[in-house]
Amino acid sequence: MPQDDTMKALTLVKTTGDFKPGPNCYHPAKLVDLPIPVPGEGQVLVKVLAAAFNHRDLFLRQSLYPGAVFSSDDPASPIQHSIMGADAVGIVLTRDHPLHDQPVLVAPAVGWLKSPLGPEGDWGILGSQKQTEGRGTFAEYIVVGKDDVVAAPAHFAGRGKEGWSEAAALPLGGLTAYRAVFTKAKVEKGENVLITGIGGGVAITALQFCVAAGANVWVSSSSEDKIKRAVELGAKGGINYKDAAWPKKLQSLLPSDRPFLDSVVDSGGGAIVNQVTRLLKNGGIVSCYGMTAGGDVSIGMGFVLKNAEFKGSTMGSREEFEKAVKFAAEHKIRPVVHTVLSSLEDAEEGFQLMKSGGQFGKIVINVEREKGKL
Repeated sequence: MPQDDTMKALTLVKTTGDFKPGPNCYHPAKLVDLPIPVPGEGQVLVKVLAAAFNHRDLFLRQSLYPGAVFSSDDPASPIQHSIMGADAVGIVLTRDHPLHDQPVLVAPAVGWLKSPLGPEGDWGILGSQKQTEGRGTFAEYIVVGKDDVVAAPAHFAGRGKEGWSEAAALPLGGLTAYRAVFTKAKVEKGENVLITGIGGGVAITALQFCVAAGANVWVSSSSEDKIKRAVELGAKGGINYKDAAWPKKLQSLLPSDRPFLDSVVDSGGGAIVNQVTRLLKNGGIVSCYGMTAGGDVSIGMGFVLKNAEFKGSTMGSREEFEKAVKFAAEHKIRPVVHTVLSSLEDAEEGFQLMKSGGQFGKIVINVEREKGKL
């Protein structure tokens, strides 16, 4: 068990005065000392080794993510400390748990056990949200449900901090990718898949999952370097989505014996449905897990006549999380890490990297402090 009484944690604090949600809003992220949490009935204490950023962490600071809660000085407030972060790998410290003293991945959400349709309960993600009582992974310790930890795949172990950095990058992105690729798009061996917006953690993991499943993958990006790196990970090729003629160029890249897309795994929304309609097979699927290109999706009659399907996909259930980790273990998938920050004190650098949007892969923080540090 912990030898110290307190821990470092990165908390979300509401900015003073009026603010308008958007890029000009920037709630402070404050590193504080807090009491180490005590697990209750049905809970376990996890010592965090490494944690990873997601775009939602930036969106929380910009008031662009729903359901955010802030740290409060009001003793009557049900949530005193709003700790950020949803991704983590750590060590279970609770002695009576089957995974005691073993490395685990923390399930990034609560309230959704196994329904393929959607959450059965009050679903919420770790990191500054009401449904998870403000608990987050940007802390040296976290309390979670006893069933919300999964043994970390063995191929991450034995490689020191590098392995734990990759492991930390898997939970939220891996879960989101697994649901979008397999539950929603139903990707199978030999199929043709387009993954849009390559470079983000979910898109890259979706690429790795599709390649591991034996699918043929093409990607889109505004960066030729990101397309090149995707090819190195197994993509067949890619197109620049800023080129208005990209659908026609993509069509020329598809194999002659299967000149269509079976599915699209999309992070952008916006015009994507009508852009890919001619490329989709009859009954093809657009699986959309994000709306970075626009909040509205227009569906034309051509899409309807193709009997195609547009499917929304948000993260996933705990059962899908367990399947995603198992799939990653079986195929020894290593999430791509763009940057590793040395401690929670360097977290602001991670937010700035996300603001710039130039990363290829995940941004990770080494949370476990070395003796004599911090």
